[in-house]
Amino acid sequence: MTTANRAEEEAGEKAVPSRSWPVLLVVVCAQMLIWLDTSVLNVAVTTLADPVDGLGATPAELEWVASAYTLVFAGTLFAGGALADRFGPRNTLVAGLALFGAASGAGAFATSPAWLIVARAVMGAGSALLMPATLSVIVQSTPEEKRTRAIAIWSSSSGLGVAVGPVVGGSLLSHFWWGSVFLVNVPIVALCMAGVVAVVPELKGPRRRVLDLPGLALSVLGLGGVVFGVIELGNGQIWYGPYVLLPLLLGCALLAAFVAGQRRSPAPSLDLRLFRQPGFTAGSVVLLIAFMALAGHLFYAAFYLQGPRGLSPADAGTVMIAAAVGIVLGSQASPALSRLLSARWTVAAGVLATAATYVGYLWFDGRTPVLTVAALLWVQGFGMGLVGTPVTAVMMSGVPPHLAGAGSAVNSVTRQVGGTLGVAMTGSILSGVYRERMADAELPDGARGLTPEVVEQARTSAEAARSLAGSLRLPELAATADRAFLDAMYAATFWTAVLAVVGFAVGVVGLRTRNVDRPSSGGGRGSGGADGTGNGPVGLRDRGEPGDRAGHGPPLRGGGGPGHGDVPR
Repeated sequence: MTTANRAEEEAGEKAVPSRSWPVLLVVVCAQMLIWLDTSVLNVAVTTLADPVDGLGATPAELEWVASAYTLVFAGTLFAGGALADRFGPRNTLVAGLALFGAASGAGAFATSPAWLIVARAVMGAGSALLMPATLSVIVQSTPEEKRTRAIAIWSSSSGLGVAVGPVVGGSLLSHFWWGSVFLVNVPIVALCMAGVVAVVPELKGPRRRVLDLPGLALSVLGLGGVVFGVIELGNGQIWYGPYVLLPLLLGCALLAAFVAGQRRSPAPSLDLRLFRQPGFTAGSVVLLIAFMALAGHLFYAAFYLQGPRGLSPADAGTVMIAAAVGIVLGSQASPALSRLLSARWTVAAGVLATAATYVGYLWFDGRTPVLTVAALLWVQGFGMGLVGTPVTAVMMSGVPPHLAGAGSAVNSVTRQVGGTLGVAMTGSILSGVYRERMADAELPDGARGLTPEVVEQARTSAEAARSLAGSLRLPELAATADRAFLDAMYAATFWTAVLAVVGFAVGVVGLRTRNVDRPSSGGGRGSGGADGTGNGPVGLRDRGEPGDRAGHGPPLRGGGGPGHGDVPR
């Protein structure tokens, strides 16, 4: 390298920190799009199910509208990290924004549920490009002394997106057509792209990674098969039929092939050595279960608020802000509570609190006070806020530094997969129990002259039944649909609570870590928890577990080089 080139490079490196905060603002706005879109959908599902004001989507189609996004997002997140490393995070960020914006515009003008499902899937791919690129930009463009604070601000964008989404969605649905909740993304994307071009510098990853296309295809197709089977089971198909058993078996086989392939791959998307750490495995299971329960609960809570409870989309969105506020406050309280109780019991308390709120829905009906609903949502959000930070700290405490990126990617994917499975599970229970109750219900006289197709719609979807009741002036039909929906919600919330209790048990048993709060004679390595959770610095492990001299677990393939699945740091 010539002296001139070296001087130019050093000048460029010095120029980056001077504009690190404008860069942070741009990438946080881009990151917030991911969570904004997810939370907006929570208040739009009822409108999408309406055959007059929406698309007349069936419960199964609504599950796919919600699941297609998270399914593709989770399945391609590893690819997003690899592409950010290969082509640079700035270029990947622009590509992700462009893809997300184009898919949002296409989804806004969808004429069928199938079109919207495809658009949501493409939006998930755009989000998978966004998330690792935004973090990589922050790490590379922020001075070391400001990096921790910058990452904390980046992380808080999820809470802001969750809080703003329901309000924005409810307001748009109260004044415009349903497509506005997706079209609103387009101008936000345009502003973010302009900001990226103006202030985000050209950055390069520390190394080039090979893209594991076969592994990515197997993971997406396998998880898609499992979700399809679960959704079709709730849609009235018999469990041993070709629409349920076959996709379930095929999906499980593809996932097994994915795991087997990752063990032999020279460039795995998922480094399975991470799961040799007990805390990492237990933490992953807790996150999977917690987000399954949360996503499933929010799915039927939106239907309850705008259905039997009779709130408008705007009012329902306002009520659901309570959960977002709880998440923010719980996240802020979790470090101090972890120091007081330990990370293990903080996570356990958070999961148990959410389980209690799910049980509370067993007593809800059409006259439950809104303040009661908001209070339970707040407790639920606070409990989830207590879970995220300490369980992540426990997971990462046993991961060696060179696999920290891969561990972080697994942490993100676990949340998305949990959300997908949770919506599929509770949606299937809702659909199955509602159909069963409506099949046994006696329809009012005014509905007996309708065509079989219209009657079948009313027996399949509570939203279709209410729309039909409004057009025919049959309040008895709406009341029948509400009773059937409440029975379905009770069944869904019961199993959601059971799932959360299982998560509590896994957290108590699996998140036990060695007490490292006592100073050791060796100085810094054995001293108190560096992460503020009492779990100690990276590399400390439970007694009796084999590992290398640094406590980082089994030796690496290929003589201890960098982990194949690392995300750019």
